[in-house]
Parts: sequence; structure tokens; C-alpha cells
Amino acid sequence: MTVQKGRVTLVGAGPGDPELLTMKAIKAITSAEVLVYDRLVSKPILEIAPDSATRISVGKAPGRHSVRQEEINGLLVHLAATGKHVVRLKGGDPFIFGRGCEEIETLVSHGIPYAVVPGITAAQGCAAAAGVPLTHRALARSVRYVTGHCRDDEPLELDWSGLADTGTTLVVYMGHATVRQFTANLVAHGRPADTPVLCISQGTTPSERRLYARLGSLPDELAKASLPAPVLYIVGAVVDVGRALAEAGGRRLETQVVSAG
Repeated sequence: MTVQKGRVTLVGAGPGDPELLTMKAIKAITSAEVLVYDRLVSKPILEIAPDSATRISVGKAPGRHSVRQEEINGLLVHLAATGKHVVRLKGGDPFIFGRGCEEIETLVSHGIPYAVVPGITAAQGCAAAAGVPLTHRALARSVRYVTGHCRDDEPLELDWSGLADTGTTLVVYMGHATVRQFTANLVAHGRPADTPVLCISQGTTPSERRLYARLGSLPDELAKASLPAPVLYIVGAVVDVGRALAEAGGRRLETQVVSAG
């Protein structure tokens, strides 16, 4: 008797707020028989899945990976081989620093059908929630996403000259452990030390906190603020645009944290 293979759907869960899920994502989650999810997927999103769905956490934390990526890849193949609809739920978007491509490569090599549902990535969701435009016709002609975490904790090797362009908004993911490295490199390659930076912790969730700082003093201000991970960094003149808009609306860009200058 031939066992029918199941299928895997990689779903972007967005930055945390369940209302930012796409309709297609909700449809996939509510039809899941098995849910394989990351550490940053919020509890309200997990609760969308039916009670009958098996829930498997494969969360990773910096420097403490509970499940190796190779094991996750193998798990998806194993579960799909039982004929189940497996939803691989990933924070943000599966293809933005999410290693979704590696998982798909494994599925393809085993002949497992798959689909990808995009999600609002942290840069988009957190910036919009704070009212910060990532691009601006007069100030930011481009936006770049980079990761502040390298494989095996190696030193950051990025296009520092390009990232130092004052006409570019820079968004740094997973940069908490390397904040001194990336701030020093940016300043050394020409980014002014007084460039505004918005740090957003646990963005779009009820626990969100923000810190406004300047690039040169960011590491010290961040250490004093003790923001819990994950923290996203938005670097560039657009941060001050968002701050001005917030003030004009009678609000503050910062939340629960004292502004640093």
C-alpha cells in the first residue's frame, strides 16, 4: 500500500500582531493538522489553529538553538510523509532572514509538495506601527535590510560604505549582540554619529517598547534601557520624520522608555 505524501505550507506570521496576518495565512493555519512554529510566533496566532492540530515548537534563541536547522528540515519531511498538512509558521516573512529557502530545498529533494504564504516582515510592521516611513522622496531614496547576526558568531562583514549612505534607510535585524560592531563601522564609514535611530522591542505586540537614540551613543543608551529581544533597529533621517509626525499628533515616538537626546 502506497502512503500518500502530505504537504507543507510555509506561512509568514508577521511581526506579532495577529491582525497583521493575511487572509491566506489564516486559511492555512486553520486547516493545519500539524503546526511547526518558531519562538517569535505570538500565542494569539498559535491559537488560530484548530485544537486538533499538533503543535511543535522549534524555536531558536541567540546562542541557544533548541532545534538545529537540519533537524527542522528533517522533521518537516517526516511529518509530511505521514500524509498530514503541515504548516511551518515563521515570524515575519519566510524569505526575509527566515531560512525558508533551506527548508524548501529539503522538501523539493524529497518530492514533498509545498506552498509559501508571505508575511509582513518586522521592518514593515514595526515601522508602520511607529509611524516611521522607510522611504521618503527627500530623505531616503532606498531602504536596506541587513542582519546583525552572522553564522557561528563570526564578525560582521557587510557593505559598510554602502550602508553608510545617508540617503538610505537601514534596518538591522538580530543586531542586539553586535550593536557596538555595526554602530562603530557605520560611523567609521561616514554615517554621522548624530544619525537618529529607533530601536523597537517586541514590535506590534502589547509588550512593545521603543528607544530613540543617536547612532554614536546607541550602544550605551541601549545598555541602560535593557530592551528585551527581539529588537529591530531603524537607522536614518526618516526616524525624525516619524518623530515629528507623532509629536504633531500629540503622541510620542518613544514608548515606556526615556528618549536619549
